[in-house]
Amino acid sequence: MRHGKKLNHLGRTNSHRKAMMANMACSLIMHKRINTTVAKAKALRTYVEPLITKSKNDTTHSRRTVFAYLKQKEAVAALFREVGVKVATRAGGYTRILKTGTRLGDNAEMCMIELVDFNEFIQDTPKVAPVKKATRRSRGAKKEDGVDAPESADEQSSEEKPKKAPRAKKKDDTQE
Repeated sequence: MRHGKKLNHLGRTNSHRKAMMANMACSLIMHKRINTTVAKAKALRTYVEPLITKSKNDTTHSRRTVFAYLKQKEAVAALFREVGVKVATRAGGYTRILKTGTRLGDNAEMCMIELVDFNEFIQDTPKVAPVKKATRRSRGAKKEDGVDAPESADEQSSEEKPKKAPRAKKKDDTQE
């Protein structure tokens, strides 16, 4: 029975699992997103989120603690230099798992795990003000927004006047 066993062994020995998690965490920190299986991504999330929390406090002790898990100087430097600064105000939930379908060979569920604050598709898009929809006005009203309206109706030529659609006659209109 597996009562209270929260760790997913992922079909690996303890040393293999630790090495794989360290390598995947380094790749996630360096590249900001990686593609993997859903089971590995969920295990990676529990592995890397405490390390990102430690990176908010840039001290020698926290750097050494993180280095004991990651084992790559470049990844530790990137974590404290880029990631820790950017997530300083976030309370938690630094990663996002997006399912991408199944793998062709063995039909394993695949996903993309990424750091939330580094999604360039959402963050780098410029904020465009919504286009104000023009309100409908009556036909007789002249538009004054940037277009010079002629002072009198005599100045408008027949080519510039909008043509009205012919109106269907009703029984009451025949008397006019």
